[in-house]
Amino acid sequence: MSADSKQPQPPEDGAATTADSTSLLLSHARLTDGRTVDVRLAGGRIEAVGTAGSLTAVGARVDLTGYLLLPAAAEPHAHADTALSADTPGPASYAPEEVQRRATEAALLQLGHGTTALRAHVRIGDVQGLGPLEAVLQARRSLRGLADLTAVAVPRLLTGVAGADGLAMLRDAVKMGAGVVGGCPDLDPDPAGYVEAVLDVAAEQGVPVDLHTDGDDPARLARLAAMAGGLRPGVTIGPCAGLARLPPDAARRAADRLAAAGVTVVCLPQGGCGGTELRGAAPVRLLRSAGVRVAAGSGALRDVANPVGRGDPLEAAYLLASLGGLPPGEAYGAVSAEARAVMGLPEVRMEAGFPAELLAVRGERLAGVLSLAYSRIVVHRGRVVARTSAVREYCDSAAALDLPRQARPERPPEPGSPPAGPVVRS
Repeated sequence: MSADSKQPQPPEDGAATTADSTSLLLSHARLTDGRTVDVRLAGGRIEAVGTAGSLTAVGARVDLTGYLLLPAAAEPHAHADTALSADTPGPASYAPEEVQRRATEAALLQLGHGTTALRAHVRIGDVQGLGPLEAVLQARRSLRGLADLTAVAVPRLLTGVAGADGLAMLRDAVKMGAGVVGGCPDLDPDPAGYVEAVLDVAAEQGVPVDLHTDGDDPARLARLAAMAGGLRPGVTIGPCAGLARLPPDAARRAADRLAAAGVTVVCLPQGGCGGTELRGAAPVRLLRSAGVRVAAGSGALRDVANPVGRGDPLEAAYLLASLGGLPPGEAYGAVSAEARAVMGLPEVRMEAGFPAELLAVRGERLAGVLSLAYSRIVVHRGRVVARTSAVREYCDSAAALDLPRQARPERPPEPGSPPAGPVVRS
């Protein structure tokens, strides 16, 4: 079964998947096609979509006047074990309680941005063994009902005598609850042997593959494509920034091979990650024109690989549009529809019967939302799980007289404060 047709599996820890049974009405929401609609949610799914004012609220109601309603984002390439460690003196701590705390906080930060499902790469082996993986799995359990998290087991070595322990640990990681197997073949003395070992474990265990590679070696990519072709439930590679440094003909041939093998590429527009030291971005338009499925992830979130990483999917989409030249709809699709497909998650449409995984952002059109994505409301399994509200205030002036205004509570001015002026909610 391919990654884009794979149906969602039960949580890896056996947790119940029952969605909130209460009903929620999202009223007067604007869609990307220009319609303003009411959307009623129940049982974790979209129950009905009608013209604004046509649906009655059975339970709670959220007024989305002024908001654009979108399918929620998904994160196909996070690093939960190292997230938020940039300010730590010395090497990042791999103590289980520290990894669990960082992984949980990072997931909540991304949830606030609009990400309701995450795929987190976790290093295993060496002196830490499976401890970081167990900590991330514990974080996943604590996030139940807020966001869905899948762990990718990432061993350092898999070939030769030194790799025997890593191979055994990779199998143990799947038994513990890792839903994906991966790693960085570029760092192994035998990259082709590393890929073969990962693919063997994936075929044996029936799990997807997600590999880190810079993609700057056409021969290595050709071997990977040849080995990966036909593997189900699917093979993903990234960030593949090295493809952009290849001669154009070589890059096109590599893209054609990846497309023929059904290999997906996850790019990282916001920066790199710990799996590769090189910067840059994959040639998204080239890959897409060859027929490669391309999704976008965040990569490092404030760790040593990117101390200022935000983990914001709308920023990734913004960069794909502003620097990558993608239309806004395609750019957002890379962090939503394409990312969900990579992760084996069902499609989200604004139609009855589809999952209620939604993101409302203040704005009228997608281009404006990607430019100024401040206020957000996040819906997971049919209930609001996060809200972010931003307010900008301007002092009275002739230049501000025609700005859109929004009322604010009357209160006496504080000593030394500027004159009250128009308030703009973003």
